[in-house]
Amino acid sequence: MNRQDLPRVDSETPNQREELIARLKASVPEAFSDGKLDVEALQTLLGDKVEDGPERFTFTWAGKRDAMAMLQAPSSATLAPDPENSINFDESQHVFIEGENLEVLKVLYRSYFGRVKLIYIDPPYNTGKEFIYPDNFADPLDHYLKLTGQRTEDGDDTTSKTETAGRLHSGWLSMMYPRLSLARQFLAEDGLIFVSIDDHEAPNLRRLMELVFGEENFFAQLVWKKAYGGGAKAKHIVGHHEYIMCFAKSKAAITKIDLPPNPETRKYYRFKDEKFEKLGPYRTQPLWTNSMDDRENLRYPITHEDEEIWPEKQWQWSRERVEQAQKDNELEFLKGDDGWSVYYKQYLYDENGDERAAKLYSLQDGPYTQKGTDELEEIFGDENGKVFPFPKPSTLLKKLISSVWRSQEAIIMDFFAGSGSTAQAVLSLEGEGFPAKLKFLTVQMAEQAEDGTRAAALGYKTIPDITRDRIKWNVDKHGAVGFRAFRLQPSNLKKWSGVEAKDPDTYAAQLEAFTDSLAPGWQLQDVIWEVALREGYSLTAKVEELDMGSGPTFWRVSDEDRSFTICLDEALSLDAVAPLGLTKDDMFVCRDTALDDTLAANLALQCRLKVI
Repeated sequence: MNRQDLPRVDSETPNQREELIARLKASVPEAFSDGKLDVEALQTLLGDKVEDGPERFTFTWAGKRDAMAMLQAPSSATLAPDPENSINFDESQHVFIEGENLEVLKVLYRSYFGRVKLIYIDPPYNTGKEFIYPDNFADPLDHYLKLTGQRTEDGDDTTSKTETAGRLHSGWLSMMYPRLSLARQFLAEDGLIFVSIDDHEAPNLRRLMELVFGEENFFAQLVWKKAYGGGAKAKHIVGHHEYIMCFAKSKAAITKIDLPPNPETRKYYRFKDEKFEKLGPYRTQPLWTNSMDDRENLRYPITHEDEEIWPEKQWQWSRERVEQAQKDNELEFLKGDDGWSVYYKQYLYDENGDERAAKLYSLQDGPYTQKGTDELEEIFGDENGKVFPFPKPSTLLKKLISSVWRSQEAIIMDFFAGSGSTAQAVLSLEGEGFPAKLKFLTVQMAEQAEDGTRAAALGYKTIPDITRDRIKWNVDKHGAVGFRAFRLQPSNLKKWSGVEAKDPDTYAAQLEAFTDSLAPGWQLQDVIWEVALREGYSLTAKVEELDMGSGPTFWRVSDEDRSFTICLDEALSLDAVAPLGLTKDDMFVCRDTALDDTLAANLALQCRLKVI
């Protein structure tokens, strides 16, 4: 086999359009003709009549097509490990990434598709100030490097001052759409997403999320009372609330959203009966209700001691459920001056032995914004709570994250990490012995700390510098193993871009430049992690050097139940590779320049060979 014909490691992230088409082909191959989607055939399969007529209601805005194009455009970026800014990198399962979040999400697509249990984000609120996510369709990575001062407008890798544009509804929606679309694909089937927002964009955000997640997957628009007391600075009405939008990947897959049991409520369960050994103590609750809409099927008599007991309005339960509860001795009757009252027994534990949990309320009264500032003061010192403006209290996020408490393992993602409230919430829960094994995966843009701010006065150059310090402080406080830090950077792999001049000399010069497919200045660990991400391995994978004695250096990358071996030496021989004992089930990655045609042919027969 000629080594030019070997499978290669991808030099960019998947094309979202091609990924979607592949999923559609796998689900409904009948909807494709000559390799292309037949929309009419798809509508026929769905039972929808195809006819011309008035357009139906849809949510749109100026720039929507460009936002979709931005979503579909592959990224050539990668993530490089940053051990110096990590704690116990090799053993940690928590991850913090510095980089523009849309590019980062594209890089993580293969690794985290369908794996995230809960996403919380606190995006820019579009209050009229400048914002730093004006996407550039032509080359997002180049735009990001220029925006963060890593590249000038002329392409030089020095500092630069970037221009900003005022935020309008359309610009904000175009910024949010591709990020939410990718977020949905990261969610597990029973995953949830919470998005904080204020009045400025709340209506548009809900419509956008209905577009991305489907109206049927809307759970709630939580109202968060974020402040208390008066508002001397308010000109007209004191604003005391924000919103948190909650959507599911698939509402049908959510059995319930519960918070962990509150030990304080156990004192109300004071009674015992014959079910005590299995269900624990119980308390009584009234069976009647006046708060529901009139339903005739809930208004009927309950017979007790040969008397018929009627509700003032109606019962909470159906007749069949009440009759079963009577047979199971799960009702109590109390006679007063006005007649009989009926109560049902509410046990501390359910049939599976799980303690009764609380529900999330649509109105969250606190914790207040000041609590978020207090948390930063505890970390960075008194008077330094404003090192980051308006941080969300980690206690609020703990409550949201706790809604996934039944899971044995849950990845919690936040790609607008800010100062790191979500990471602190996860580490705090971990320190408190939370029953689920939580892993945070947070992303923050390398936004510069502006001159004159508290952050700049404390010596911070960027917001991620603050985030990392907050995470480190919480790792120490809560006794966590640590966290892994990564940075967004250009690919280590050269990408063939063709030539403008179609003459032999130009082609020859270009081919000479691509003799080595690795970019100048590449680093060993950076390339290993880029290959791992391109192959869909997570950022918590294990990378270890194999003990092979003298000769080339081999590395093993393992992630749960799969692994691959990689060697980046300049030359290989069959004798050097033989001790690996490679089989058909093993993947081996190396530089194409390290192989001659004979060795390439032998390895291709022996294992799953890929080259860089």
